[in-house]
Amino acid sequence: MLFPEHVYKFMYAALSEAEKALELNEVPIGAVVVHNNKIIGRGFNQTEMLNDSTAHAEMLAITAASNHLQSKLLDECDIYITAEPCLMCSGAILLSRIKNLYFATFEPKFGACGSLFNVIENDKYNHKPAVYSGIYRDESKQLLEKFFQSKRQINKSK
Repeated sequence: MLFPEHVYKFMYAALSEAEKALELNEVPIGAVVVHNNKIIGRGFNQTEMLNDSTAHAEMLAITAASNHLQSKLLDECDIYITAEPCLMCSGAILLSRIKNLYFATFEPKFGACGSLFNVIENDKYNHKPAVYSGIYRDESKQLLEKFFQSKRQINKSK
């Protein structure tokens, strides 16, 4: 085991959120925000359902956590995400001062934590969360592949 047991438990919760997105025909990405070993914010992609390009799993989970704590700063919180955050979500993670960022799989088209960009590791900001990747990587990747394969099948039949 590479990480403590609680890391797997919380990433599994994020995977459960991603499965909700898949069931609703959304890109299957899920996120949870944890404070004092308790989930205080959950989210899954809802961009299609809400017709809102900002309704990413991370954004929804951060908003829920901020509402729970009644604070824009989440400096005692960790976030678990099933895929590498994009630029927008990475910015929200930085601005909310999240302590630790855990993500499952890299996202080569939009990822901003090592794939396309590495916003989080930039030394120009006054905050830098610790970043960990690879927890349930295969499971997360399989959900994404399943979703996009089904989309390609639909497009082929048109």
